Amino acid sequence: MRLHLLLLLALCGSGSTSGALSYGLGGSWRIRSGNRSLELLGTVPGSVHTALFQQGLIQDPYYGFNDLNYRWISLDNWTYSKEFKIPFDISKWQVINLVFEGVDTVSEILLNNVTIGKTDNMFNKYIFDITNVVRVMNSIELRFQSAVLYAAKQSKAYTSRQVPPNCPPLVQKGECHVNFIRKEQCSFSWDWGPSFPTQGIWKDVRIEAYNICHLNDFTFVPMYVRRTQVWNLEIQTFFDVISPIPVGGQVIIAIPELKIQQTNNITLQPGARIVELSVKIKKNTPVETWWPHGHGNQTGYNMKILFKLDKDLTIERSAKVYFRTVELMEEPIKGSHGLSFYFKINGIPIFLKGSNWIPADSFQDRVTSDLLRLLLQSVVDANMNVLRVWGGGIYEQDEFYELCDELGIMVWQDFMFACALYPNEQGFMDSVAAEVAHQVRRLKSHPSIIIWSGNNENEEALMMNWYGIKLVDLPVYIKDYVALYVSNIRAVVFSGDKSRPFVTSSPSNGAKSVAEGWVSQNPHSRFFGDVHFYDYGSDCWNWKIFPKARFVSEYGYQSWPSFSTLETVSSEKDWFYKSKFSIHRQHHEHGNYEMLYQAGLHFKLPQSSDPLRTFKDTIYITQVMQAQCVKTETEFYLRSRSEIVNGKGHTMGAMYWQLNDIWQAPSWSSLEFGGKWKMLHYFARNFFAPLLPVGFEDQDIFYIYGVSDFHTESKVKLTVRIHSWSSLKPLCSTVTNPLVIKAGEAVSLYKEPVYKLLKRCGNCTRQSCVVSFYLSMDRGHQSPTNYHFLSSLKDAVGLLKPHITASISQQHGTFVFALETSAVAPFVWLDVGSIPGRFSDNGFLMTEKKQTVLFYPWKPTSKNELKRSFRVTSLTDIY
Repeated sequence: MRLHLLLLLALCGSGSTSGALSYGLGGSWRIRSGNRSLELLGTVPGSVHTALFQQGLIQDPYYGFNDLNYRWISLDNWTYSKEFKIPFDISKWQVINLVFEGVDTVSEILLNNVTIGKTDNMFNKYIFDITNVVRVMNSIELRFQSAVLYAAKQSKAYTSRQVPPNCPPLVQKGECHVNFIRKEQCSFSWDWGPSFPTQGIWKDVRIEAYNICHLNDFTFVPMYVRRTQVWNLEIQTFFDVISPIPVGGQVIIAIPELKIQQTNNITLQPGARIVELSVKIKKNTPVETWWPHGHGNQTGYNMKILFKLDKDLTIERSAKVYFRTVELMEEPIKGSHGLSFYFKINGIPIFLKGSNWIPADSFQDRVTSDLLRLLLQSVVDANMNVLRVWGGGIYEQDEFYELCDELGIMVWQDFMFACALYPNEQGFMDSVAAEVAHQVRRLKSHPSIIIWSGNNENEEALMMNWYGIKLVDLPVYIKDYVALYVSNIRAVVFSGDKSRPFVTSSPSNGAKSVAEGWVSQNPHSRFFGDVHFYDYGSDCWNWKIFPKARFVSEYGYQSWPSFSTLETVSSEKDWFYKSKFSIHRQHHEHGNYEMLYQAGLHFKLPQSSDPLRTFKDTIYITQVMQAQCVKTETEFYLRSRSEIVNGKGHTMGAMYWQLNDIWQAPSWSSLEFGGKWKMLHYFARNFFAPLLPVGFEDQDIFYIYGVSDFHTESKVKLTVRIHSWSSLKPLCSTVTNPLVIKAGEAVSLYKEPVYKLLKRCGNCTRQSCVVSFYLSMDRGHQSPTNYHFLSSLKDAVGLLKPHITASISQQHGTFVFALETSAVAPFVWLDVGSIPGRFSDNGFLMTEKKQTVLFYPWKPTSKNELKRSFRVTSLTDIY
């Protein structure tokens, strides 16, 4: 939903200007280094790094080891400057402001050699009155301090107590004391990303001139009143009234599609004023609600607000209004001593299925509209309905939330605090309060945002004592924690937005944490709230290692990105698994070893004598491992939604870590840097399907659950097939009588001892056969075909090396890959190198001789280009 800021010129009869005028200062600026040895042109919005790259003074910062080679950029103090002419008569305006939507991060701002203000918070909006300083011809300078040196200085000056962690683990090759600066926390490094502590003007900058009064901000939220069953649209407008006498007039609110036009008389008193307006929508008005993807439409309504004020002053704003309710349900559960933790949207319980979002680039000016749309379209194309905007990155740009509104992607919105404790001095707390107030005001009109969360993992860090705090000191740190996230952030959130829930942390125990004084003794209890879960040492094929929790908001396994992605930032000497480059790009301790260990539990590792072939095969097997591990874990959470076992269960959310990548490196992502789908993302498209059969074993009994996200019950038939690895002809096939899956539930549909299943299907063994199964409904709707491995594939008997061919044809803008195989092939991976696009399916188990797969290009390509780039790999090809 875009709040359209209009260029407003209102003229009085005398010809003098009233109203407001806006003049942008983006575009070309000069940038110079601290000692003036470097001076160059740069673009605003932008950063020093991207300016140096665009001017050819440095390589791509992501190439090779450049995150280390270019550390000097972040350690310097850079200055941005610009000379500009005001294109209007400044004498006719009572107030002229300089407005920065985002400054990164610590700067002193001079206009015409006069200091007009300072900045120290990347997430704040800054407005400076320049009425008495501005001239027709002007010079402006932003003198930046190195974020790294500033953070170190702030840490040294803070003598109250230690505020851990001081530095990131050495494997991250990062910078220290990021918790002392209100800046993108992962810009100092993370376990999936590089250290690029940027400097620059990262959002729009403009001059605003006005007389009489000015509308600074405009925000709104629809509230549903259950008692009267009507919608109230609550609107807040924030004015700066500079008239010495009250300003009167009318405000007209119009929503034509709902046949709403309301006129109110208003009087604006001098000073900073908030005008609150309410539109009561009649009970019989047919309002269509906004629904998450897969649950309904994303209907929105165009609204216009017109202020007609004294002296012929008119101010107009337009916006898109969406109506939806959200409730976080924390209630007693029959058969459990804990509380539920799930969301109702428009009164309907919704299983949240999705992932976690990190910044799409270290340099935000490179995150284009096209890239955002590609990444977010990939979310809904994989049947997801939610993203968590993680608390170590940024509050995303307006367009991100507009696209989430449009596509039906719910947003769990963290505030930007992650994996750290923070100082409690007053200046820091005041800066945070201003940041939170600004972001809530900016974002609360978006229906996609369903919850505010105070931080990422800081309750757990504190109470699980990640930082080795002495027990005697813990009460002081708890007091600091509550002061920041409850007394400060929570209070500011609720003063600005009462329409959606707030939790202090993720993970937390929700209401249980509140009851224990805002921090819980065990913040990742299986009986309350949400949990984060990682285990790289246990066998991920064993579903019993996973937590039967109420809601799982982080979990995952690493993999390497494709060779075509790595090739753009590396050279031939880097292309093996133990190269300096491969070690350098891995920012998670022992991560490269852990991937091969987990893969080696069930697969033979690559054995080629060709180092490049081995590297490509290793990339492939890490993606196979990641996809299979996350599939197994996610399916466990999906089938746990409707059951309680030993008090645990009623799982209502599965959000794996992580959706996207910030650079070309191994990580937990399912989308590579730039948007290419890993095998995991194709798997997610299947395991997040609205109708899914889930197979698993318990004590040598094979079960299949049916999982439904539909709002009505489903009558289904279950087809179960057994294939031997050595034959494309199924050994047996069973179709059940019609079965019923209730709306939004998971139910057991099938149960059979494994030995009986194998015996009646041609005396299979666990090693020689595989089970596949799918659900079908009337009118042809069918679930994805799922499968269950009865043994590790490294022990599989009868697996042949398949010869897989593909003929490619074109149907309008889509390409058809007609595949043919000579043998059953697990994990068939189709790759077209660097040609951007996605397949309709990939990484699949091919049990039939012929299969058709579609390719959807993201940019124009040809059949010949695809033929040249096409490669197909299946599991036995790497042996």
